[in-house]
Amino acid sequence: MIDLNEAYINGLLKTAAHIPDSDIEDILEKAASFKGLNPQEAAALLMTENETCTHRIFQIAGQIKKHIYGDRIVLFAPLYVSDYCINRCAYCGFKQDNDIARRRLTQEEIRAEVTILEKMGHKRLAIEAGEDPVNCPLDYILECIDTIYNMKFENGEIRRVNVNIAALDVAGYRRLKAAQIGTYILFQETYHRPTYAKVHPGGPKRDYDYHITAFDRAMEAGIDDVGAGALFGLYDYKYEAIALMLHNEYLEKRFGVGFHTISVPRIRANKTYPHAVNDRDFLRLVAILRLAVPFTGMIVSAREAPEIRRQLVQIGISQMSAGSRASVGGYSKLEGAAQFNLADHRDAGDIFYWLMEEGILPSFCTACYRQGRSGDRFMELAKQGDIKNVCLPNGLLTLKEYALDYGDSRFKTLADALISEKLADIESQKTQHLVKSKLADLVKGKRDLFI
Repeated sequence: MIDLNEAYINGLLKTAAHIPDSDIEDILEKAASFKGLNPQEAAALLMTENETCTHRIFQIAGQIKKHIYGDRIVLFAPLYVSDYCINRCAYCGFKQDNDIARRRLTQEEIRAEVTILEKMGHKRLAIEAGEDPVNCPLDYILECIDTIYNMKFENGEIRRVNVNIAALDVAGYRRLKAAQIGTYILFQETYHRPTYAKVHPGGPKRDYDYHITAFDRAMEAGIDDVGAGALFGLYDYKYEAIALMLHNEYLEKRFGVGFHTISVPRIRANKTYPHAVNDRDFLRLVAILRLAVPFTGMIVSAREAPEIRRQLVQIGISQMSAGSRASVGGYSKLEGAAQFNLADHRDAGDIFYWLMEEGILPSFCTACYRQGRSGDRFMELAKQGDIKNVCLPNGLLTLKEYALDYGDSRFKTLADALISEKLADIESQKTQHLVKSKLADLVKGKRDLFI
């Protein structure tokens, strides 16, 4: 079992505080060569207060983002299906202590929510639910997945369902795998044991060891795409970042592949949480994580305001939600409690416009999972620098499909101009020709084209 020793992590940070600037520069040079960083090196960057080094951190993070991912953002939407929960997590709007009218969507209500999301143009969803084995059992989650995958629309279907639900046993994860989920997502929330106990005073989630070993069981069950995260601000964000890296390192050593994605939710200025993370520290944190794990996808939700999301896209974020609702039935405007407050209330279409106007490609791609490019196979392509040779072409194809099916004349004009510009970034002439051919096929009515 993974052993995240508190004294060891604190020791790394304490030692890192005394590393000279010359050594910091060596670490930055390593990061600039896309080699990633070990926890000791990341600790040094987290601890430095040198503004010149901070400027370099942001600069290199931007270079890494552009080199590996290009000017591209993958879009998704969360789908909350149940707010029944028997946990008492201090930070969560769904905690058992809250006196709220609980709801679990019927399959007909699921269809209504998904219909709205598909009309927004989404092809990738993330199922979200509280933990309640009586009112929201795994059988219900599996039924929701089946319902979503079996829905067909005039403009296609949902092509990838990720799942963010409570920790399961191996048998449970095998059932999720058989349901053809995309990524299994689970946040540790905080890696600091005393803080974990404090913010989880009751419920099954209180069991730190069972929670932190969930990815072991998921990978034993054959799920090779797992997404992690911490709720930065429950405890010192520097401690959480190092623990997150050690967790990733452990999975790489044991299973040959670490996190497919890392999410970066945070608690902003809040008297209840003395470790709340301000904007400057948050941006530095994301940039350092990008340096440390250059080939791991990074996700930001609508917890963050538009301006912060704009800056994050430049320094490391590769996926974001669009048009999100954080309550059960939120897209259908059913009244319900939100799990957390949103700071970006823009409609999905407004976000797609914003990205294109920034010269960023909105991507609705789900091809890698369906082509078997998951787990260590995805990471092998990424580390060889080859993943962009499929991600960019597929992103262009999905944007063209979106423009044809959902875009107005202005959107189509912007999209075609961006596609034409980004086509030139495809290095292989053969691939360029293939993409142009598939773009023409989309105009003729074909759909769901990818390489």
